[in-house]
Amino acid sequence: MQRSSRGGARLAALALAQVVAWGVLYYAVLVAAPAIASDTGWDDGAIFIAITLGLLTSAVCAIPVGRWLDRHPRRVMVAGSILATAALVAAAASPTIWIFIAAWITCGAAQSAVLYQAAFTVITHRYRSARRGPLTLVTLAGGLASTIFAPLTGWLVLAVGWRTAFVALAGTLLVVVIPVYALTVEARWPPSSAPAIGNGDDVRVLRSARFWIIAGSFALMSFSLYAVTLSAVPSSVEKGVNLQVAAWVLGLIGAGQVLGRLLYLAIPHTAAPWIAPATVGALGAAVLTAYGIASGTAGILVAGLAAGAIRGALTLIQASAVADRWGAESYGRLNGVLAAPVTALTALAPGVAALLAGALGSYASMAYAMAFVCALGGVVAIRR
Repeated sequence: MQRSSRGGARLAALALAQVVAWGVLYYAVLVAAPAIASDTGWDDGAIFIAITLGLLTSAVCAIPVGRWLDRHPRRVMVAGSILATAALVAAAASPTIWIFIAAWITCGAAQSAVLYQAAFTVITHRYRSARRGPLTLVTLAGGLASTIFAPLTGWLVLAVGWRTAFVALAGTLLVVVIPVYALTVEARWPPSSAPAIGNGDDVRVLRSARFWIIAGSFALMSFSLYAVTLSAVPSSVEKGVNLQVAAWVLGLIGAGQVLGRLLYLAIPHTAAPWIAPATVGALGAAVLTAYGIASGTAGILVAGLAAGAIRGALTLIQASAVADRWGAESYGRLNGVLAAPVTALTALAPGVAALLAGALGSYASMAYAMAFVCALGGVVAIRR
């Protein structure tokens, strides 16, 4: 009973740390960006380029960080949290856009050791075959980050300015995330008696066609879903709804992610690992097509909720992809490599979506194109 209670407390602490980390390191800057541009005179585009460069840096760093997480999880996650805190303070103090960009690139490097990739590695090593419930709980908590920190950041920016707001948010990393990782994450992983890859077999996996086909499948599905859902506001306005309703569409996409993560638990434990991604590819294609067709407030809201649910389910299916196929021993390294193209394409998705919408004539046409891409990702996953 005592061990079970301690395990539950550690999982709750990890979930809390993810809420704070996502809220501070991902959503806060998106909320504060207009105020940053207004206060400093920096170009809006330059600020969003900084955010994109941070995400791309996170994708690149995911590969070595994943390997380190397999060996020294506590050390890596604490160091990443300290680096993130320092980077956020540096961003707050930035006298020029170039210093701000450098600070946010540093923040991106820290994200790879602090956000979902790190949490998924901890859960997979700690719980192994019993990971489904803990993965779902942590991602459900992470889904609350925007609900809590978007309005909190907006209030702070209005009350004390974006620079002081960033310092205050850095303080939450200092008092919540760093202690949680330092006190609850394992210093090393105990050896496993379960058959798993190791002793160089992870290199063989990385050289296999199967691994890269799976990585490509997730990259295609993630890119298509994020391209459409992150363009919810301009695409909804294009369909004739007002800005307030368009904002609700974006909010329901976030709520849909929570629903999708709960539906993940309904997938039978004994199902072949390719069934879930192939199903998401097919359902995602159908939902994105429906999103393109949807008109009227109710139809757009329902389509947004459904798209969010597919996106939420995909997050958890990707989190289990490595362990389902190759075990937990080298999960951090393999998942870091798997996540890198997904994170990179996700960072580029909003900009590419806008370009495609311009080239194809509308956001609805862009959604149809992305439905094809999502279906292709699901087909690629079959029998892999």
